[in-house]
Parts: sequence; C-alpha cells; structure tokens
Amino acid sequence: MTARVLVLGGSFAGMTAALSIKSDLGDEVDVTVVSASDRFVFNPSLIWLPFGRRGRTDITFPLEPTFTKQGVRFVHGEASYVDPDHHRVETTEGTFDYDYLVIATGYRNDLDVVPGMRDTPTITTLHDAERTYDAWRRFLDEPGDVVIGATQRASCFGAAYEFLFNTSYQLRRAGLHGKVKLTYVTSEPFAGHFGIDGMPGAKPLMRMFAKKEGITVEPNQSIQEIKPDTVVLSDGRELPYKFAMIVPPFRGQDFLAKTPDLVDAGNYVKVRPTYQSEKWDDVYAVGIAAAVPVPWTTQVATGIPKTGFPSEQQAHIAAENIVAQVRGEEPTSAKEFGKIPALCVMDAGNNGVAMVADHMLPPRKAAVMVPGPQNHAFKIGFEKYSLAKMKAGKVKLP
Repeated sequence: MTARVLVLGGSFAGMTAALSIKSDLGDEVDVTVVSASDRFVFNPSLIWLPFGRRGRTDITFPLEPTFTKQGVRFVHGEASYVDPDHHRVETTEGTFDYDYLVIATGYRNDLDVVPGMRDTPTITTLHDAERTYDAWRRFLDEPGDVVIGATQRASCFGAAYEFLFNTSYQLRRAGLHGKVKLTYVTSEPFAGHFGIDGMPGAKPLMRMFAKKEGITVEPNQSIQEIKPDTVVLSDGRELPYKFAMIVPPFRGQDFLAKTPDLVDAGNYVKVRPTYQSEKWDDVYAVGIAAAVPVPWTTQVATGIPKTGFPSEQQAHIAAENIVAQVRGEEPTSAKEFGKIPALCVMDAGNNGVAMVADHMLPPRKAAVMVPGPQNHAFKIGFEKYSLAKMKAGKVKLP
C-alpha cells in the first residue's frame, strides 16, 4: 500500500522534507504539499528589497512547477485544523488524509507585541519588505534620524543587524551619513548576542562595526510604544525618527493551537530530537514551526533565531525518519536544534561577517567569525546558488 505523506508549508523546511521523501521512496509514497503561499521566497534577501537592490521577481519563484516536476502534488491553500487522532488535516481546499504529517508552516509576526508595531515598517515577510521600500523612499525625500530595532521576544536578529548595516551603507550613498543619527535598539543583553548567546569575538566585533559606522547601540532594551515619529523605550526615553524598521517576535500559526497537546504557548509544535511531535509518532514539525526552548534567561526576553540552514537540517532528519517508518523501521535520525551546526553570513552593504560554529547553541567546541568585504560577495553567491538549488528541486545538495 502506498504511504501518504502530507506536508504543510512550501518554504525551506517544507520543500526540503517533501522532495527528500519523494526522492528516497519514489513510487512507494504519495507526497502532497499544501502551502498558503504559491511562491518560494528567499527570505535572507528581504534585507535588500527596501533599498531597491532586489525585487519580488529576483528572490521568488512559483512552487507548483518545481513540485510537479519531482512528482509531488502541490495544493495552494491554507490549513485550518490538524486532527492527528484521525490522520487528517482540514484546509481551504478540502480535507486531506495522511499516514505521515510534516508541519512546516513557519511563523507569523506578533504585531501586538507593542502598541504601534502594526503601523511600523519591518522586513520579515515579502509584503512587509515591499511596504518598507515605500517608507524608505519617503525618508529619502525628507531625511532625519533613523531607528532600527528588534523588540522584546524577537528572534530574527541576523536580519536586524544586516538591515542596520545596510542602512548605514545606504546613508553613505545618499550623502546622509553623519548628518542623521542612526540608533540600534535591541532586546539582546549585548550587541552580538544574536539570540544564540553570542560567539567568540562577537561583542568586540559588533562594537567595532558600530563605532566605525557611527551607530548608537541600545542593548537590553524593551520597547513600550512605537509612535509615528518616536520609539518609546520602557525606561521612558524617547527616540525620535524619520524612518524606523523594527523586527517583531514570531509566533506559530494560530490554527495549530486548536489541536490539544500539539503546541506550546507560542503555537510552536513540541518535538523530540527526531522532530516527531511529543505525542504522535506520525506527526513531525520542522523549521520555525518546531518549538525550541530558550536555555537561558535574559533581563529582556530574547528569542532564538531559526534560520534557513537549521530548518533544512531539521527537514532532512524528519525525512530520514519518515522513510524509515514507511519501510517498517524505527526512526533513529535525531539531533537537537542546539547541536545543529551554525552557518551564517551577515551582509553589511559592502562588507560582512561569516559565522561558523559546530553548534547553534552553547556549549561549543569550535566557532569562528571572519569579517571582511568578501562576505558581501559570498552572500550574493549563496543567494544565487540557493535559489537555483531550490527551484530545481535539488534539496539534497549542500
């Protein structure tokens, strides 16, 4: 009997899981992907879109042709309820039964984190980045002080830093550098924490970058309110601005909370190191949809980033385990999120930093940060390679 695998989500984690399973099992399995978006978006490039360095067509491609070519059914629709006890998922395009389910539904912005966040430019989705493009154009017509930040409970610090340093680069190009004040506000206990408890040399390196660019850094801060022209900190200080970009926290998708015992308080699926859900052996969660406990306490709540690389690693682990189960074997592939290797390139306009470590989270045995302009070129090359790899469905390539 042909096994039925249902994957919810078509981004890094969902695409990797679906295509890996189909590649390994072929005709032994029917794989269906249900995705709320019909396009793959290379999210790491959203940092460039507000400055006109990328457009929608540069960093996206339609999902259906890629899945169809690989023998995977694609459905453009939104999931609305998961029923693990009866092995079915309700969606806007009908109800789907499954033998194995992979939840890779990503995140939604928590725009209620502070008053005013809903009206504030951000870059965490394609739509948001396009709105921020409009805000940046208005800023260039009427320049003034700039505030870039990440709120309490935020986790996407890499994008915040990249946008910060790209903003500084763009201010230089516009002849505004040194004429307007550029401030970075973050919940991190120190600049360079990144939501991963920092890396060797991160703190002095970020301090050096900020000093070189004339950036005022406000770490360990929570935001009380974002007004149309002022960011109000919880200590009562006000930071006036003409342009602001603030990264909010993420949450898992709301519909997942309808299923008892599936998710945590943030609507993320509670998983084992095999990426099976804690309660159901045939339900998996990968990427941002999978819960990752924060192993430390900071004065201001600070989340853990879940980027494309660990999302793909999780998806490969889940795929290997589903393949084993379909073949009547026990799932044995396992790796806790914190032990997945870290690989990140932080772009800084015409500069950057490469970060590599044996583990995403401490304790680590090996970690290195390499600054230099070569990293900007590396980031562009990584973008082109990743887009080509995913569009071709070659998810097993490095």
